[in-house]
Amino acid sequence: MRLKGRIFLCIATVTFVAFALSPVGKAQLAPTASLSDEIMAQYKLTRLGADSNGIAVTEPGTVLMVQKGGILAFPPTDMGVLPTKYENGSIHSPSPVMTGLFKQNVSTRFLTAGERVYVTKLDINLKAGKISFSLVECDSCNGVQNPAYYKSTLAFQFAKGYLETANPADVESTISQVLAIDSDANQGGGDAQGGQGQQGGGQQAAPEQEKPAAPVNISVGQSVEQVKAALGEPQKTVNLGTKQILVYKDLKVTFIKGKVTDVE
Repeated sequence: MRLKGRIFLCIATVTFVAFALSPVGKAQLAPTASLSDEIMAQYKLTRLGADSNGIAVTEPGTVLMVQKGGILAFPPTDMGVLPTKYENGSIHSPSPVMTGLFKQNVSTRFLTAGERVYVTKLDINLKAGKISFSLVECDSCNGVQNPAYYKSTLAFQFAKGYLETANPADVESTISQVLAIDSDANQGGGDAQGGQGQQGGGQQAAPEQEKPAAPVNISVGQSVEQVKAALGEPQKTVNLGTKQILVYKDLKVTFIKGKVTDVE
């Protein structure tokens, strides 16, 4: 019996080693930490601190540009943040009921497409198929005179078990549908040093001269994306079901079912 047991153990060991060295075995036995490492390396975290003016960015990280609106943001002094979820190509903001119950008397706002943000924290749960970004506004990148540092949490929800074998490039492609790396932003210290954006030696960069604006034509039937591409981000957005109004400084554009119907 002992001889049979030893023979069985040897066969099992050889089988396991052969499986582990095979392409299939390597894929299944490979550590899942590689995806986490890739994601963490792709998005450098921003460190926040405080100075005489309040909150300040002490170590700037990767600047991301919001591609889709609907991410609910909260004031920096608020201790709790209700997460926004991105799943199956759609953004799911916290319900008004939940926001009203847990965030009474809190001035929240939605981040809009084109705004730039920093990443302050990353939570990666491979087993649950979830990657959560803690975000804060990059106020200097957005040209804000009075920094507010609104913060938010965006959770990317994947199918259960998907992240355990997913290709990092595919995961990053999904993330970029909402948060795209802004290669044009000043990632050398946009909000650092109290948001002054100074270069080495303490000298302030000379402002670029503005070029004359080209004439813009808005016509009936254009989409929201076409109008924003021509006019930029509006000062205010009003959503009334199938009707949407983009309010600019000297212009108001009305859409019905995503198409321009009136310009005032």
